[in-house]
Amino acid sequence: LIAVEVKIQSHDGAKVPLSIVHRNDLVKNGNNPTLMTGYGAYGISQEPAFSLERLAWLEHGGIYAVCHVRGGGEYGVEWHHAGQKLTKPNTWKDFIACGEWLIENGYTSRAKLAGHGRSAGGILIGRSITERPDLFAAAIIEVGMLDAIRSELTPNGPPNIPEFGTHTDENGFRGLREMSAYHHIKDGVVYPAVILLQGINDPRVESWQSSKMAARLQAATSSSKPVLLRIDNESGHGIGSTKTQVFEEKADAYSFLLWQFGVDGFQPDP
Repeated sequence: LIAVEVKIQSHDGAKVPLSIVHRNDLVKNGNNPTLMTGYGAYGISQEPAFSLERLAWLEHGGIYAVCHVRGGGEYGVEWHHAGQKLTKPNTWKDFIACGEWLIENGYTSRAKLAGHGRSAGGILIGRSITERPDLFAAAIIEVGMLDAIRSELTPNGPPNIPEFGTHTDENGFRGLREMSAYHHIKDGVVYPAVILLQGINDPRVESWQSSKMAARLQAATSSSKPVLLRIDNESGHGIGSTKTQVFEEKADAYSFLLWQFGVDGFQPDP
């Protein structure tokens, strides 16, 4: 395997780190299935780590990329605050810039690029596909925060006010409205294929957020691509999930992507 580290110029000139991992026999022909992930919240840095499911993706010829968007902690407090509340749009604009760079440099194409995020990373992916639905062929959203305005009214909402803001003041509402993917879905838009993964017992991001997002996307999209909601009635936010639950969830998500990318062995029987 080969790991590449580059810095991508975002919409405002900021240099965003992008980590890319792929097999050493990769050909930059724009035809490689690519999964780009990000998070961008709480000042958390996305650090290198071994993962069996990522290895499976790489072994199938996929590219795995991590966009270290603002809102994370890669460059300290300033990087965190540059993707928080009213500056939150930098988070998904950084992600979009990284996706464009991967395409421009021959790693993949719009037909083979997928975005992935979980929990607060649902803001990142939800807003990426609602702002630039043409850029992505598919998306995976795990236990995602997708209705940012109403999240504050859930049991886990108040502790997150310092990170995302509150709807009880004008600037707070403006920031939450802008980062709320649900409220940016428009009727008749060609949206990418989307799979939303959710545990019904999630105490952090309640399951209605994924359900609501799935229903709205299904009603709004003019694409023939599927919007699927996968519910696990035995899991929650992922913390405490069994090895079997994790592997089955990842197998479903990656199979969904390979199906949408047209990879042999993952297509429905004729």
